[in-house]
Amino acid sequence: IEKLPSQQKCLLSLLFLLQTEKLQPNKDTVFFRDGVRRIDFVLSYVDDKDGEKKQERRREFEANLEKAGLELETEDKADSKDQKTYFLKIHAPWDVLATYADVLKIKVPFKASDIPHGQDVPLEWLSHPFRLPEHIMRPVPDYFTYPFDKGKTDFFLINDKDTFFPPSTRNRIVFYILARCPYYKEGRNDREKTGIKRLLSNGTYTAAFPLHDCRYWKRARNAECESERYNLYKHWARFLCFYKEQPLNLIRKYYGEKIGIYFAWLGFYTEMLFFAAVMGLICFTYGALSYDDNISSKEICNDSIGGTILMCPLCDKKCPFWKLNSTCLSSWQSHLFDNEGTVFFAIFMGIWVTLFLEFWKRRQARLEYEWDLVDFEEEQQQLQIRPEFEIRCTNRRLNKITQEMEPYLPITSKCARFCLSGATVLFWVCLIVACIIGVIAYRLAVYAAFASIIKDPMRKIQVVGRFITPQLATSVTASCINFVIIMILNFFYEKVAVWITDMEIPKTHLEYENRLTMKMFLFQFVNYYSSCFYLAFFKGKFVGYPGEYSYMFGGLSKLRNEECDPGGCLIELSTQLVIVMAGKQLWGNIQEALVMRNWWSGRKGRHHPENHYSRWEQDNVLLNFSQLGLFYEYLEMVIQFGFITLFVASFPLAPLLALFNNILEIRVDAWKFTTQFRRPVASKARNIGAWQEILNAVAILSVVTNAFIMAFTSDMIPRMVYLYAYSEKSNMRGYVNNSLSVYNISQIPEAHMPEEHDSWMDNSTTCRYRDYRYPPGHEREYKHTMQFWHILAAKMAFIIIMEHVVFVVKFFVAWMIPDVPSDVKARIKRERYLTQEYLHNYEVERLKLQLSASFITEPPSEMTSPTDKHEILSECL
Repeated sequence: IEKLPSQQKCLLSLLFLLQTEKLQPNKDTVFFRDGVRRIDFVLSYVDDKDGEKKQERRREFEANLEKAGLELETEDKADSKDQKTYFLKIHAPWDVLATYADVLKIKVPFKASDIPHGQDVPLEWLSHPFRLPEHIMRPVPDYFTYPFDKGKTDFFLINDKDTFFPPSTRNRIVFYILARCPYYKEGRNDREKTGIKRLLSNGTYTAAFPLHDCRYWKRARNAECESERYNLYKHWARFLCFYKEQPLNLIRKYYGEKIGIYFAWLGFYTEMLFFAAVMGLICFTYGALSYDDNISSKEICNDSIGGTILMCPLCDKKCPFWKLNSTCLSSWQSHLFDNEGTVFFAIFMGIWVTLFLEFWKRRQARLEYEWDLVDFEEEQQQLQIRPEFEIRCTNRRLNKITQEMEPYLPITSKCARFCLSGATVLFWVCLIVACIIGVIAYRLAVYAAFASIIKDPMRKIQVVGRFITPQLATSVTASCINFVIIMILNFFYEKVAVWITDMEIPKTHLEYENRLTMKMFLFQFVNYYSSCFYLAFFKGKFVGYPGEYSYMFGGLSKLRNEECDPGGCLIELSTQLVIVMAGKQLWGNIQEALVMRNWWSGRKGRHHPENHYSRWEQDNVLLNFSQLGLFYEYLEMVIQFGFITLFVASFPLAPLLALFNNILEIRVDAWKFTTQFRRPVASKARNIGAWQEILNAVAILSVVTNAFIMAFTSDMIPRMVYLYAYSEKSNMRGYVNNSLSVYNISQIPEAHMPEEHDSWMDNSTTCRYRDYRYPPGHEREYKHTMQFWHILAAKMAFIIIMEHVVFVVKFFVAWMIPDVPSDVKARIKRERYLTQEYLHNYEVERLKLQLSASFITEPPSEMTSPTDKHEILSECL
């Protein structure tokens, strides 16, 4: 070879490498060594100090698995890359699959569907850029399905027993066996020693997972592998596909219905957000373009009006008298969100949320039909009993429906557990309220400090002081502190909520998730929204007036209750909403970015890993998708839903921020599922569970909160009352002066007087404050004026009218839009009819064959001829 020319040497080297690669065994496979039996599940473990006990557990567990009919194959640690990890591969043969498919009542096809997908939509060509290929959107043909019956295998469309049950169904069946298989010796009755979950928790096994079918960036070599993971990554997980529809049928086929329904809901929610975002942007644009019509802000900023109005101190001692025009910038900012368009946007959002929920019910009903989930809950309720419930509940009683003995939790134990659980949740809710009170105390205390630093924003002492008022500085810092407290409390409560839910021992998986959902959402609701409720409905409402101010904790503290700016508290509520909502989304995106960074650094070093790492080794290093993984995804989106509905009147751009976040969220979640997580065990769900009721409750509450925000937090109603009842020229000129009451400075107690007040008074004898009270010298001095009661009556009338209008429209829309589309109802009825007809014909033919066989084997009777028997049989049939 050395004597050959260089070109020939290069050619020979290339041929040698290619031949070596062909001869090298392909480890990237989902089959046993025989290349025939498919790997349905993988368990991994390592040897450690406590090896003998764990080895004994594994020996008993694997022996019981083999008794259950599963086939096992072990990969020695010498064959693994780290030289430490053993891998136990599990295969479920046909008899096991058929038996448990019968037990779990898994629906399988028995006849090709003859129902068309739907009619052609006009202008369908406009949606072509957003569509995916047909084989991606519909990976399997439509069939009529029926619960599997092992005794009627010839009734179903079984072309190949090895591929009849898809991998998602196979791993679901195997996991069902693993979760209930004991690992104690025969003859002993130690019920706690049961299930793969306990073996994972005590370290006997390090991981248990089904295999991905291929690498996500390349198709599988084996033609029998579907390469569905690759298709999901190519058409769904890449961010460049953000404008494309989601392959929901493929997601459901690969990951199961539970994950599929989550992405269907998230995609539909994002689509509906587009309309809310457009309307919010229009509302914000109107506020920006109507600057010139904002007479109130012009008067505040005018040196001859706002510059001559001396305002009373906002706190005792440290806060000076101040000029109204120092709030010029905040008044302009407030107009962006507090304008005439905000009222219409609040009403629109009340109707939008109803349309979203009603149309989602229709979309969900269609998915239930297409994914064979119409009768799932009724059939599967008993089959979803958690292994933990079966293990920890030693008492047994007769089930009146099934007439079988089943485990149950005594009522005394159940009540005790519920009481402890309720007390724990109540303690944490009280802890949140205590933290909010602490933040309010911080706002009151720190305001005086900011006021002493930024005494006159119009002075050119500090560059920052020209743009930041004490109110804004206090609001921003308090919001940031509140956000940090929220994240810390979340971190600890998540662990507590899981612990107390486990302690309650729920019977079914559905019951477990619903209980955890209610606990977590109740806590998150108070945690995230309590500060917004304070700013919207409490701040500035219980202030009093100079000389008779209200204090936090009554007279026990010197912390005076906060006042709102002359333009209202809406801008502070907007600031709080932006910081908490955007901060939460930013924090989540930072965590996603860190994961992506680690992934990218590992991706650089991948060179033909299939030749060095087996499929189970590649999946073993991936992250485990926990049973509650989807729960946290739902929780994040529902909390966001609360922000864009409960307080959307204060920040019309909230739906736009949510839209941008969700477009990214869908692709990031898809990317995590296809590249970062092990393949989760497929599980079924016919809807989004308890989240549906939570969304309905939030939707109803949002109408009330937005009506109160527009009435009491916004300055819209006082402006309208002034415009139509008190303005001399039917315009807003003079509104600022009208909305400020007068107080005699000499009547301010010395304990409340600013320390440096001489230079601020400008020989003034009075100061102004935000309220509607009679001036000094009036016979009803400092009592509320008639205008105050007119405004209060107008606010209450607005709340009643807005709520009734929105609720009437909501209920009318809900009544007009049926939960189940008419074509879906017709299809369900037709499928049931055809199923019964087909099953009846099958049973008749089967009975004919049985009777014909019996006629052949039985001797002819003297009394009845074969002809007579056939006539009797025909009459019976």
